[in-house]
Amino acid sequence: MTNDMTRRRSLYVFVISCVAAIGGFLFGFDSGVINGTVDGLQSAFNSESVGTGFNVASMLLGCAVGAFFAGRLADHFGRRTLLIVAAVFFLVSAWGSGIAGSSLEFVVYRILGGLAVGAASVMAPAYISEVAPSAYRGRLATIQQVAIILGLFVAFLSNYLLANMAGSSVAQLWLGFATWRWMFWIELFPAAIFLIALMFIPESPRFLMTAGKEDKARRVLSKLLSDDEVNTKVSEIKESFADDHQPSLRDVINKQTGKVHGIVWVGIGLAVFQQLVGINVVFYYGAVLWQSVGFSENDALLINVISGAVSLGALVIAIALVDRIGRKPLLWVGSVGMAVTLIAMAYAFSTASMVEGSLSLSDNMGVIALLAANAYVLFFNVSWGPIMWVMLGEMFPNQMRGSGLAISGLFQWVSNFAITMSFPIMLAAIGLAGAYSIYAFFAVISIFFVLKFVKETKGKELEAMSYE
Repeated sequence: MTNDMTRRRSLYVFVISCVAAIGGFLFGFDSGVINGTVDGLQSAFNSESVGTGFNVASMLLGCAVGAFFAGRLADHFGRRTLLIVAAVFFLVSAWGSGIAGSSLEFVVYRILGGLAVGAASVMAPAYISEVAPSAYRGRLATIQQVAIILGLFVAFLSNYLLANMAGSSVAQLWLGFATWRWMFWIELFPAAIFLIALMFIPESPRFLMTAGKEDKARRVLSKLLSDDEVNTKVSEIKESFADDHQPSLRDVINKQTGKVHGIVWVGIGLAVFQQLVGINVVFYYGAVLWQSVGFSENDALLINVISGAVSLGALVIAIALVDRIGRKPLLWVGSVGMAVTLIAMAYAFSTASMVEGSLSLSDNMGVIALLAANAYVLFFNVSWGPIMWVMLGEMFPNQMRGSGLAISGLFQWVSNFAITMSFPIMLAAIGLAGAYSIYAFFAVISIFFVLKFVKETKGKELEAMSYE
């Protein structure tokens, strides 16, 4: 009977974690769908490189705001409540981005989508970490990244199939609308599923405790733990929160020194380095990147699909290893792998020549670039892709989890915006080789950051997390 109850509790935790992770799927889909619409946006809105960069990156402004305020608002209204708000925003953004008649209108809807992505990006891992037992919290939190990559993969596959069906992303598809508009509207289906599913999962028990709703927290915990464990956990959660005030942004400041707690700087470092290695250039501009070295639009979109499949395979490895060997080893191995593969990509692109006004790689260098790009994606998704979100969801003490996530999430999305906005400009100014050399430099620096500053969190209870 005990084993049966344990299995039921584990299944329940898995199911509610998967529901929260649908936010990650939408995060990935919303990020990846733009990849196949760049030509359509340029054609529809007559935008050049800087304008296209802003149309693509505009969502990220919303992401930064969404991540910051979701982390803070979740301390007042709850993790589940903020996920419900995000689901509504996903629906509005998906419809509006496809129907937009001007660049300004498109940017407004993309920023709304960004608010949803930002909120989901910090709330889904926080929710999963707060309902998952420490023994397999890493594996469950990694579901978030699996969902993100699955969302990217489905977006890439959807873009490829729709463009292939119509002939190109700018050709008309159904009901007289251009294909690129339908690429956005496909997101309406998973967004609706997310909104409905959220109505059937409980609020985080740790939030309920801070809100003074101990009875509700106990009811939720009773579905996650045995009766004896519930009493112990309630006591531990109470002890981890300050008696004199509710969680607030000032909790990131050390009262004795007046300085920001060390763990907050580590969170910021993890969030920023995940972007400075340039991964979202592959996610957002993959089609443009491969077309710039001679691949056709359809071939470029197909390469995106292959990259998505490689990412999913890498995440299976991450799930198997995260609770066995820990978070820190995966991070530094990933940094080394990304540094080597980025250097290889930069070298391959440096050999490209101009043919009829466009870049072209030799057959050998084309193969090297393609293999290095996919190896880079693999290393990222075994390490920094999932592990950064796992650590941000679990590394902060209970009292400051919302604030720590808010600040780290803000920096993550601002960095994402800077990298995404700058890529078309760098592509025109210093070329692909120059851009990837910069990303390789940051990958090298991230190795030393992990070895010196990141502390292992494998197997630690959330109530035992340190402020420094």
